[in-house]
Amino acid sequence: MIEPPLIQLKRVTKVYGEGATALAALKGVDLTIRAGDFVAIMGPSGSGKSTAMNTLGCLDTPTTGEYLFNGVHVETLSRDQRARLRRRFLGFVFQGFNLLARTSAQENVELPLLYRGETAKTRHALATQALASVGLSGWEHHTPAELSGGQQQRVAIARAIVTEPAVLLADEPTGNLDTQRSKEIMELLWSLNVKHGITVLMVTHEADMAAYAKRIVHFVDGVVESDTLNPHPAGLHEAAVQRPMTPPATEVH
Repeated sequence: MIEPPLIQLKRVTKVYGEGATALAALKGVDLTIRAGDFVAIMGPSGSGKSTAMNTLGCLDTPTTGEYLFNGVHVETLSRDQRARLRRRFLGFVFQGFNLLARTSAQENVELPLLYRGETAKTRHALATQALASVGLSGWEHHTPAELSGGQQQRVAIARAIVTEPAVLLADEPTGNLDTQRSKEIMELLWSLNVKHGITVLMVTHEADMAAYAKRIVHFVDGVVESDTLNPHPAGLHEAAVQRPMTPPATEVH
């Protein structure tokens, strides 16, 4: 039996402004993503890829069309309901790391758990585990200034996965890194996808980074121009492909 998609966009549009100044960023996007996918989203500046990512991350809402997350119509949710969905099911990684400068790696990773109201003991244990999973055991008490760019991005990834999200959204995650650090981060994302079943959606303009994905989706002028399977992902040699975990039922109240 084929499991239903984790994410579906159906004829999604996004228009900014009104009248003569209206700008259509998305012009009827259809996209299906299943649990365990690793999708690279590419396209030139102004193609709609960032708007699509913001929509998928519940940071923005469609003007028209449907967005289903695990069967729930996200476009009908209130702002608070979308925020709860983000906290429970989504993790975010950005190009600029977005770490608190005077705060340790441990405390940065604990932040999403603090928003959830977890106890200090639980926060400490989960953050320590998340940092270990990205290869930063022993670096818990270092501030961002004491870490390399690659290490800072690992802290950002640990912060994104500490809540055990179903989906990790990465926006140009290697944009501020050199070639070697970029490769390390991509191998880490591949490992999280393969070993932990986390669905990864990544915006990138770099073809060699997109090569790690299982699918490559190209946006042009607000529509999906192509959606192509990648039969030989670059990270395939890092780990054997495992069956993706079934995502938890989505309940937003």
